[in-house]
Amino acid sequence: MVQTLSTASLIAIPLAPLVGAVLAGFFGTKFGGNLIGRRVSHTLAISGVFVSFLLSALTLKAVALDGARFNETIYTWMVVGGLKMEVGFLIDGLSAMMMCVVSFVSLMVHIYTVGYMEEDEGYNRFFAYISLFTFSMLMLVMSNNMLQLFFGWEAVGLVSYLLIGFWFNKPTAIFANMKAFLVNRVGDFGFILGIGLLVAYAGTLNYTEAFSKTDELSKLMLPGTDWMLVTVICICLFIGAMGKSAQFPLHVWLPDSMEGPTPISALIHAATMVTAGIFMVARMSPLFELSETALNVILAIGGITALFMGFLGIIQNDIKRVVAYSTLSQLGYMTVALGASAYSVAVFHLMTHAFFKALLFLAAGSVIMGVHHNQDIRWMGGLRKYMPITWITSLLGSLALIGTPLFSGFYSKDEIIMAVHASSLPAAGFAYFAVLAGVFVTAFYSFRMYFLVFHGAERFEQNPDSHHHGHHDQHGAHHKPHESPWVVTLPLVLLAIPSVFIGFFTIGPMLFGDLFKDAILVNSEIHKAMDVLREEFHGPWQLATHGLMAAPFWLALSGVVSAYYLYMVNPSLPEAIKQRVSAVYKLLDNKYYMDWFNENVLAAGARGLGVVLWKVGDQAIIDGACVNGSWRAVGWFSGVVRKVQTGYLYDYALTMVLGVFVLMTYFVWLK
Repeated sequence: MVQTLSTASLIAIPLAPLVGAVLAGFFGTKFGGNLIGRRVSHTLAISGVFVSFLLSALTLKAVALDGARFNETIYTWMVVGGLKMEVGFLIDGLSAMMMCVVSFVSLMVHIYTVGYMEEDEGYNRFFAYISLFTFSMLMLVMSNNMLQLFFGWEAVGLVSYLLIGFWFNKPTAIFANMKAFLVNRVGDFGFILGIGLLVAYAGTLNYTEAFSKTDELSKLMLPGTDWMLVTVICICLFIGAMGKSAQFPLHVWLPDSMEGPTPISALIHAATMVTAGIFMVARMSPLFELSETALNVILAIGGITALFMGFLGIIQNDIKRVVAYSTLSQLGYMTVALGASAYSVAVFHLMTHAFFKALLFLAAGSVIMGVHHNQDIRWMGGLRKYMPITWITSLLGSLALIGTPLFSGFYSKDEIIMAVHASSLPAAGFAYFAVLAGVFVTAFYSFRMYFLVFHGAERFEQNPDSHHHGHHDQHGAHHKPHESPWVVTLPLVLLAIPSVFIGFFTIGPMLFGDLFKDAILVNSEIHKAMDVLREEFHGPWQLATHGLMAAPFWLALSGVVSAYYLYMVNPSLPEAIKQRVSAVYKLLDNKYYMDWFNENVLAAGARGLGVVLWKVGDQAIIDGACVNGSWRAVGWFSGVVRKVQTGYLYDYALTMVLGVFVLMTYFVWLK
């Protein structure tokens, strides 16, 4: 018997953080008169997210163990010509897993924020924002229709704008949040076009109803072209995912978003906003399975992002930017899995990545606090003895990130590489090379950062810019580093546990069990990657032991050894290599000139087009010809007519006679 889920408890999951956000945002800030203090504000916000996580965990238990499902409308907003616009929830294995991941990571970030933002004037406002962000993401992943999906999609974009620009007196933060907002609008334009096309031809916003019409949609062509309609829909939807999940070339906003406080780096870039695109494509798998063209595009874009964004992580010196480029690369891995029709593998990596990447971001924040708001890894070193908890949790997170056997990242990353290798799509060859080469690159930049921060000589007192780091540095330059308070280290420990173990215990049910059986659809007759993985899977322990002999493990190990040699044994060699390949370094340092191209070509072209439209369209045609031209024409005509109106009777009599003469002449001419 299939268990039913309580509607009231499901409604409470997104509303609990919303209530916390409203109370902290209204009554804990100047807007509401500062009626409640910091302790009450963070207690309300944390309590709301804790309730959400507890209910999400109970929901996942009911879904995974008891087979519970829920797909109902909660509220009908309006009906337009038979098109229903509703708020509703679809709870299956995919959404229940996402609810748990989002709420747990958000809870850790909330607790961490108590220590990290302790000295900030916007303390209560920050808690309101991150709780509102959690509400928006939960509405997105719980939706059963495209209207609610789009609401959550835009809401997380709006709140991320507020969070990235949280320090609104900081010019770089304002530039970063505007950049994120504009780049995401590009992706969202494609996204809404895809939704519009789907609604136009399926006649519904509801997922289940739209997916039931896939056979009809697969036979249609886009009017006026020879393109398959479903291919156009899928590519438009994926453009939305490219913006939200920071895929090349719409990735440029994510590294700059590091200008926001560290907790939001973990929240936005680990488990929530950037994974929304991955979740959306997995949810739309019945559509994407109809278009091999779209899947090839996804494979190619994912491969480019996975490899080339990883290269950029190698030369970064800001500790948060290293982790940010790591996020870009790992999102590329997830995208590649989507293109190989291994949707469950992509979502599996989404989950494991959420834990260890949130851990790495929060550990980076702990390091920044410990060295008094210095973010440059060149001026750290030897922090292991000063910050033991941050050190060991960072090491565990790094080992998970590079895919060390038995760690969570190994299981998801290894399965992605195997799935791409098993894919028969034309773009799979390049994608396989990209994800395999990316293993070495990931290990190299991850342990470059790890060694420079926690090992080697202590360099934090040699920092020439020690007085200029951070937004609110009130510490002296020569204070010794220190371990962070328990509200910072507790989330690190709690995130380290799943970073190590969760892959081992969940790979079976998530990839080869029934958790996603009714949430993800794969046409196994054409796309056989999952069948190949299923045949080769003989348990997590066997997979780990086999992984010790596979190419990814040796590539990762060589990346770690290379980083150790270059930065611990022979630290002068990286500078010598940099001089030898200065052109390559310049290319990487300028981020492939993507920002330059956007600002000097696309933005300049847009400005030029705007000037043309303004000068020609607005001033010359609308104002000049239509508005001013019309009154001038009327004035001229009135002046002519006014001369005819003399007021003399003989003038009017003459006009009448001439008129009769003209009419008579005309009729005679006709005969």
